[in-house]
Amino acid sequence: MVNKNNSTPHVIIEGKLVLQLYVSGMSPKSLEAIQNIKRLCDEYLNEAFELEIIDIYKNPELASEQSIVFSPSLIKQLPLPKKVLIGTLKDTEKVIKALGISFRKEE
Repeated sequence: MVNKNNSTPHVIIEGKLVLQLYVSGMSPKSLEAIQNIKRLCDEYLNEAFELEIIDIYKNPELASEQSIVFSPSLIKQLPLPKKVLIGTLKDTEKVIKALGISFRKEE
């Protein structure tokens, strides 16, 4: 579970998380998704992630290659299995669970 106090929980991830966030320009939902995933990564993942933000208006071929239908969409490329999350990513606990991130309790 997410640690609500000020100490950073010890994240357990096999390898580095490789994430791609597909957004539609600078729409309000896109901006909210960018803010939410950056906050989550900064608060919980330290250096254990790689995040690429892709504007589907500027890079429609990348969106097509990944079969992106909805925006914003977050794709966890690595570690496998690949996962796709759709929406603004505002529910931090659901996003953490969907990404397969777990935490080691501090004693």
